[in-house]
Amino acid sequence: DKSDKYDSRDVERLQQDDKWVEDYLIWRHDVVDDTLKMIDESFQWRKEYTVNDLSESVLPKWLFEIGALFLHGYDKEGYKLFWFKVKHHTRDPKQQLDKKKLVAFWLEHYAKRDHGKPLTVVFDMAETGISHIDLDFVRFIVNCFTDYYPNFLTKIVIFEMPWIMNAAFKIVKGWLGPEAVSMLKFTNKSDVQEYISAEYLPPHMGGTDSFKYSYPPLVDDDFQTPLCENGPITSEDEHESKEEMDADTKETGELNEAQNLNQKKMNSIEQISKSEETDKTEVKPKNAKKALTTFKGPLLHISPAEELYFGSKETGEKKCLIVLTNVTKNVVAFKVRTTAPEKYRVKPSNSSCEPGTSLDIVVSLHGGFAASLQDRFLIMAAEMDQSSGAGAPELTQFWKEVPRTKVMEHRLRCHVIESSKPSSLTLKDNAFNIPAKTNEDLHIQLTHLLQINKRLEEQMNRCLWFQQLSVVLSLLSVTVAAFCFYLANAQRS
Repeated sequence: DKSDKYDSRDVERLQQDDKWVEDYLIWRHDVVDDTLKMIDESFQWRKEYTVNDLSESVLPKWLFEIGALFLHGYDKEGYKLFWFKVKHHTRDPKQQLDKKKLVAFWLEHYAKRDHGKPLTVVFDMAETGISHIDLDFVRFIVNCFTDYYPNFLTKIVIFEMPWIMNAAFKIVKGWLGPEAVSMLKFTNKSDVQEYISAEYLPPHMGGTDSFKYSYPPLVDDDFQTPLCENGPITSEDEHESKEEMDADTKETGELNEAQNLNQKKMNSIEQISKSEETDKTEVKPKNAKKALTTFKGPLLHISPAEELYFGSKETGEKKCLIVLTNVTKNVVAFKVRTTAPEKYRVKPSNSSCEPGTSLDIVVSLHGGFAASLQDRFLIMAAEMDQSSGAGAPELTQFWKEVPRTKVMEHRLRCHVIESSKPSSLTLKDNAFNIPAKTNEDLHIQLTHLLQINKRLEEQMNRCLWFQQLSVVLSLLSVTVAAFCFYLANAQRS
């Protein structure tokens, strides 16, 4: 009703972002009136707290320095952890508004960066007492997840809540509602690892995470850089060791040999049926790289869009493919980082892509490691001037000088598949042998066969039903005919 009721940027996003609308609907169980009410309240709150304009520069620096709120690590389901170190919080009405804006800042920062992926909230209540209880602040946090950020909460892990706070949390449960209450997980040192693995738990919670909060910069995913093709190196200008170079040469030779073998096999296939042979001649090697999803960025299109699918130890799939497509008129430099550089080899990890061309990046596990849901990859890209070279020295200098505002960033999660059904670009060791049918093709065919089988089963059931009905009607007809015959004979006699 009022043009100044909401921030125009939120209204514009609502009209363009179907995912955002869907999240509101899901959170309100597809009840349209409830969804509209939530959007109205959420948008008014966003304008009141100037959420779209919150940044480090508009908030007091000391709020970031104390480390009461930050994002770090992942739970066992791969969801980001949002930490509330309750011992660092004290009640102070003068600071309350700034602290609430800090919560909004972190939530909005994460929502924009990871496209609204859900969070797991951790209330670390170790070493806390009655002086740290602030129900107004807790209610604000609860409202952020229940009323303002739809479909954003997976669970709330509460660690070592003091018994003196039981009464306060009974009040909090009343605010949450039955569904949100089911998300509460009260834990201590003995059972917290049911939800969060030791690698992302600090020692006082029974974990092995050596992370120490400090500011600046903002705590992020801790992507390691630079990452060379055989693992981490210590500086941008350091060259690979002879051993790494030999490994590269050997692996390149293996790939070339595999391609040669593949060519020979393609030339020697004679016992395949004509239809299958036609399929093979139509399917080019490039088609094997086609992803099911694509992220369309301003500089690069990236396939897959969100997740890299690795196999478990049983399936043995240890390679994935990332396809970058340059959609600009200039050369685009790119760099790949990961949160687990000791696990992965990335080839190439720091290079450039010519205008209008596509480039393949092979990500492979090595050293007997297994992929984890907590592992992340970050692809950074920036447009280069036509006059700039694209060699290693030029790229090193370019990344030192390019402004942060001109760098495109896109994150990919890892996903471990237990079956042979891939949902993205998965390369097996024999990827260059071009199998007659990919796992995805087999899955589609199997699904199609199951549907046909289901239809046949339904037809058979209908036939049996008609058969049974026919038998019953036949018996009734015979019975009626016999009765009529009996009556006719009775009348004659």
